Amino acid sequence: MWPDLIPVLPHDLALECLSRLHFSLYPLASRVSPQWRHLLHSHFFYSHRKKSGHTRYLACLIQALPPQFSPRALKHTSSPTYGITVFDPLTLTWERLPSVPDSALGLPLFCQTAGCRGSLVLMGGWDPVSYEPLTDVFVYDFRTTKWRRGKEMPSKRSFFAMGSCGDRVYVAGGHDEGKNALKTASVYNVGEDEWWELPPMSQERDECEGRMVGEEFWVVSGYRTEQQGMFEGWAEAYGLRSGQWRGVEGVWERGRCPRWCVGVGKDGRLVSWGELDSEVRVGVCGVTLGSRAMVIGSEYEGGRHGFYVQQGQNCKLRNIRVPDDFSGFVQSGCCVEI
Repeated sequence: MWPDLIPVLPHDLALECLSRLHFSLYPLASRVSPQWRHLLHSHFFYSHRKKSGHTRYLACLIQALPPQFSPRALKHTSSPTYGITVFDPLTLTWERLPSVPDSALGLPLFCQTAGCRGSLVLMGGWDPVSYEPLTDVFVYDFRTTKWRRGKEMPSKRSFFAMGSCGDRVYVAGGHDEGKNALKTASVYNVGEDEWWELPPMSQERDECEGRMVGEEFWVVSGYRTEQQGMFEGWAEAYGLRSGQWRGVEGVWERGRCPRWCVGVGKDGRLVSWGELDSEVRVGVCGVTLGSRAMVIGSEYEGGRHGFYVQQGQNCKLRNIRVPDDFSGFVQSGCCVEI
């Protein structure tokens, strides 16, 4: 399909050479030839890198920006401006993605993200000025380093569960414009830029958290409209093969908010990132990065946020140095495999 990738080298060897390119070189490498561009942008190349173990796990964080990066319209308000920070746990490097289209005032508040086959999907949230819920969807392709608009969400929902598998993003629960908890669910196909409705859950779940566990999309905890703040201790799991929901009892501490602090252990059980270490008890956000995990949080209310990487058999947290421009509060995050 891609002849003469590298002159005088056999095709298989040339493919192996290109599969070892760092993702940051993709835009430059795409200019070498039409064959290279088509290969680097293909799903085949992503699958080949994944199969051969050459993909990278990046943490994409919704993070408060330093004051000097805030838009003028928000400089004199108490609301922080958010952007997307990318952290590479192998090289311990930090960078910031370009702004999403039409986002002069920063990212939507409480927007959510998911990684899909080398791309970052961002959706929902509130307008930073009016606080109106949004249905916008944006997709950032790390191969082209560009954003594109996706098809809008079918309905407005806030504080919903979100998870991804392959090229699909699953959303469920949250609440509508009237603060009514929802039990509806939908799936977004990134490649086809289409939404499909899923069967509803058995009950409404506001402020729930989404995680992929094996071949299931789990919606963890949350509460009903008439039970504000009374978080459930069980989850509902949507089978990607069966297309049905099932209840999973006793997987979360009843009364504990699950937002952005739910992890999945190696045994498939749910863990709370806030229980790993006494230094990350408040404002906790965790992102699983292959065999590693990144955990951000503080020891007490109002304390300085620390950034840690968890790795190895003992699962201890190792503090990492963070440049000043990337030390702001982290609201949420996800992993993108490139």
